[in-house]
Amino acid sequence: MFSPNHKKQKNIKGFTLIELLVVIGIIAILASMSIVSYNTAQKKARDTKRISDITDIQNALEQYYTICSNKYATPASGGNFTSIICTTPSVAIMPTVPKDPFGSPYPCQGCNDSKYTICTPTVMELQPTVCVSNRQ
Repeated sequence: MFSPNHKKQKNIKGFTLIELLVVIGIIAILASMSIVSYNTAQKKARDTKRISDITDIQNALEQYYTICSNKYATPASGGNFTSIICTTPSVAIMPTVPKDPFGSPYPCQGCNDSKYTICTPTVMELQPTVCVSNRQ
């Protein structure tokens, strides 16, 4: 059963410290790349939402112009629209005006019953600010 040439063999199972460090390093690199990619995607999504919102507001204001005696809606006292509702005839075009992804309203610059300009800052777009104005 036991021969003199038989040596004890150790059955060591597992990873060496170097192998573990290499795997941990690779995981750390992949995690940091995915975090940067996620942050970029969030910024692009916020910019897309902003541009979509001001385009929707522009369309609502143009509908208001057509329905309400060829005049644009005027914003509330703070220069921001909270709703776009025509009183004569009674039509709720945009009962709730969307806000910036961070919760602040989109400011209307130089708005009156004959013109409007609404701008929003962007981060990932080629233009630092995107604006919409009256079409009439």
